[in-house]
Amino acid sequence: MNEAKPFQISKKQIWDAFKRVRANRGAAGVDGQSIADFEEDLKNNLYKVWNRLSSGSYFPPPVRRVEIPKGDGKKRPLGIPTVADRIAQMVVKQSLEPLLEPHFHEDSYGYRPRKSALDAVAVARQRCWKYAWVVDLDIKGFFDNIDHDLLMKAVRQHTDCRWILLYIERWLKCPVQYPDGMIEASDKGTPQGGVVSPLLANLFLHYAFDKWIERDFPTVPFERYADDVVCHCSTEFQAETLRVAIEKRLMECRLELHPEKTKIVYCKEDSRRRSYPNYKFDFLGYTFRPREAKAQKGKFFVGFLPAMSNKAAKSIRDVIRSWQIHKCTDKSLEDFSRMFNPILRGWINYYAKYYKSAMYKVFHMLNRVIAEWAMRKFKNLRGRKRRAANWLGRIALRDPQLFVHWQILGMRPPAGQ
Repeated sequence: MNEAKPFQISKKQIWDAFKRVRANRGAAGVDGQSIADFEEDLKNNLYKVWNRLSSGSYFPPPVRRVEIPKGDGKKRPLGIPTVADRIAQMVVKQSLEPLLEPHFHEDSYGYRPRKSALDAVAVARQRCWKYAWVVDLDIKGFFDNIDHDLLMKAVRQHTDCRWILLYIERWLKCPVQYPDGMIEASDKGTPQGGVVSPLLANLFLHYAFDKWIERDFPTVPFERYADDVVCHCSTEFQAETLRVAIEKRLMECRLELHPEKTKIVYCKEDSRRRSYPNYKFDFLGYTFRPREAKAQKGKFFVGFLPAMSNKAAKSIRDVIRSWQIHKCTDKSLEDFSRMFNPILRGWINYYAKYYKSAMYKVFHMLNRVIAEWAMRKFKNLRGRKRRAANWLGRIALRDPQLFVHWQILGMRPPAGQ
């Protein structure tokens, strides 16, 4: 073994990690260096990462703390590592993930290869037909409160690789730098935004929740996407017993259930639901509740079904407003098509999977915003909402593929006369 390079980390591992980080993009960390800046001296910068990682002399810089708005008006803290640190974390993630994946529970869906949020929604949908009750869990400040000692104990269950253990410990202790420049030491948690954080969070809940519920409540199925969890129960008594047991279990793991956001939900479509305070819940951007639907043979029925949540719809409307389309009079419809279709397609691919009609209001708003743009851009349409809407409808009739929501959802505005 090379005494100067005690850890066997290849340059190819560094290169592969860089390619993944570049594909994921992301903002600059505390050093202000973007991915483009990093690439200006790529060979040298990658060599520094490799040299420090393989010699044991790599110490992560502070994580840049930012806050992004949540749907409830509050803010979610994110920690943004530097580009070099994201590469270093990716090296560890790509080495550790293959060791952990075979052990993870089949109903753990978050941040895992070949699993998605829509997979979790699909399974929850099927189980809501079979089970009358759901325990909808919310873990209070999960990422910020993960216990470091318990987490490292879990990591050591799967690897004794010295450099993996060393660098994970250093990342866990890495300080946070706030926008005002203040630096704060970290004694618990793993920052949302870190490359390796989702994998570590999954590992923590694998032992804190998945293995525990499989052992103590083997008849209770669940879906977990990171810290977003729903459990299915046959009776109200079983649901209440489970909620108390989960609260106790999480306390043992130094976590806490959110008292207001955790709830027991009755999820059958019959009239008895009016006797219970909760008959709907949100999971991964979908609201599950009784809805009227049409069966294959044309008959209507009421089922407990998912559709895009109000919170998700509000978030999309906020994004559309942020585009300020009405002010972009230097742009054409074709410009908007190129700019926005990839984003619209992503929304449709996710939220139109189930009960796609819930998306209609959002995209009717987009049509109105485009019509308002037309009133500003063209003199003959100024102040004439109906004429502008009809103008847009005729374009949609002539070129229905111009915007993906026209094409996929069939939401072309009416052409009028």
